[in-house]
Amino acid sequence: MTGFPSSALWRTELRLLLKLALPLCAVQFGTRLMGFVDVAVVGRLGKQALAAAGIGNAVFFCFAVVGLGIVMGLDPLISQALGAGRPERAHSLLWQGFWVCLLTCAVLSPLILLAGRLFGLFGIEFGVASEARAYLWIRLAGLLPFLCMHCVRAYLQGTGHTRPLVVAVVLGNVANLVLTIALVFGVPLFRSPGATIYLLPPLGVAGSALATVLGQLLQLGIVVYGLPGRLAKVAVPQYRPHAPDIRATFRLGVPVGLQLGAEVGLFTLFGLLAGRLGTLSLAAHQVALTLASMSFVICIGLANAASVRVGRAIGAQDTPRARRAGLLGVALAVAVMASSALCLLLIPERLAAILSDKPDVIARAAALLGLAALFQVSDGIQAVGAGILRGAGDTRIAFLLNLVGHYAVGLPVGLLLAFTLALGVEGLWIGLIAGLSVVAIGLLARFLWLSRQPIRLVEAVHQG
Repeated sequence: MTGFPSSALWRTELRLLLKLALPLCAVQFGTRLMGFVDVAVVGRLGKQALAAAGIGNAVFFCFAVVGLGIVMGLDPLISQALGAGRPERAHSLLWQGFWVCLLTCAVLSPLILLAGRLFGLFGIEFGVASEARAYLWIRLAGLLPFLCMHCVRAYLQGTGHTRPLVVAVVLGNVANLVLTIALVFGVPLFRSPGATIYLLPPLGVAGSALATVLGQLLQLGIVVYGLPGRLAKVAVPQYRPHAPDIRATFRLGVPVGLQLGAEVGLFTLFGLLAGRLGTLSLAAHQVALTLASMSFVICIGLANAASVRVGRAIGAQDTPRARRAGLLGVALAVAVMASSALCLLLIPERLAAILSDKPDVIARAAALLGLAALFQVSDGIQAVGAGILRGAGDTRIAFLLNLVGHYAVGLPVGLLLAFTLALGVEGLWIGLIAGLSVVAIGLLARFLWLSRQPIRLVEAVHQG
């Protein structure tokens, strides 16, 4: 590409980025859609069930996202190895990733079990806490499949072979929809005026958790099935645990996990605090958060694609190309989230009615969606900003910036407005706006500074 005009370099990078990003965005959107369907179906059972499923899912995801971040430590290792022309290295890293998933699951599972016993400490009503606990403990069975699915995702997205991911998400969502309706409401075998005999009894909130776990197992099976033909083309990998690779993955992934945990943890904490304001506030918070997060997951797909493009450019020792890929990823995130913000502002009641048929929940959630519109662009920038830094192997600064933005700014502002100034759940959301804005500015500034000079390869890429 030497001699091309600068604009041609940008157009070429944009085309390559979009080619990878579109299927990855679809995968992330489809993954989130499973949780969206759970909330939409359970919302028909009433405010208590909606609040229980929402808070149970939020707490599970708070821990699962830490594991996800650890697995994301594979992203720069695999993409930089491929950029350096070492496919056999990427293959071996995939198998070491499965050991990382197993170790991570062993650490997080007891913490999830413990978290289920702490709902009462936050003043959540007994009925809500009991159903949320059952939901959380069932979802625990899907933790290892969830992590392994993303381990395979790291390899497939790095190699550009995303079709198995798309197929898995589509089929997983179809299965989840059917199973969620069947397990939540039951499958009647015979109805009479006095009684109903069920082929499958209604399980309520617990049924939605079980449906999600079964959907995750199906997805994992599909993506693993999509691997063998590709893996046969490279050298035999290291199947047994290889301590240097596992350490390298944890070294890069733990800061990512803590960063994601810090962000999701704040959202979860605000959900628990919303529970202290009453079941209506908690239900409205969960509806608004579920809707606002649908656009965010598209940016996660963009972040993954930009991470791969940045990592492969660095593997090829082409920092200017890495900078172009990163900045284009941020620009696309701004476009997506600005569109989302417009929708949240223009049709909040219609959107809230998708997840609840209760007028009081819809009205309260619609008010929160107006606030959610204000943090959409910041949320997109910080998601992609973390991704492009991850592609560069720079994961610790992103974690520190999340701590500062969310806990030194967002949390104090939210607590002050919600409880001291009595603004209620709206005050918590203003705190989210403040925290996300600080993180977005910090991550973008870090990437701009880092990409002014040649970015070094992650040391582990040279190993093996």
